[in-house]
Amino acid sequence: MSEEARDFRARYERHVQFVLDGDIKSALADMVQENLPKVFEGVTVPAGNVVSLRVMDVRKEGGTWVGETVYATADGPIGLRSIWEAHDGVWLAAALENFPVLEEA
Repeated sequence: MSEEARDFRARYERHVQFVLDGDIKSALADMVQENLPKVFEGVTVPAGNVVSLRVMDVRKEGGTWVGETVYATADGPIGLRSIWEAHDGVWLAAALENFPVLEEA
């Protein structure tokens, strides 16, 4: 794993931990501020009731990074993909979208 990949993964894992901890202020600080609140339109996000999480994938796609996490909530699992862009040398989440969560046997 490259140093860039390690650094981004650490940043992404810190971000999803903020969500798990209910630290919404810190989670929002990791996002492109100009994109708020538009980034949440039509997307289901954990609403402070996260029981656990599982990072499913972290990958580079062109000039962006993508992180995919399944959040276990009291209302059921939420698959959330975030697309991260570099802004002044800092990776920030610029877009969100849901992905289907396969039921585990």
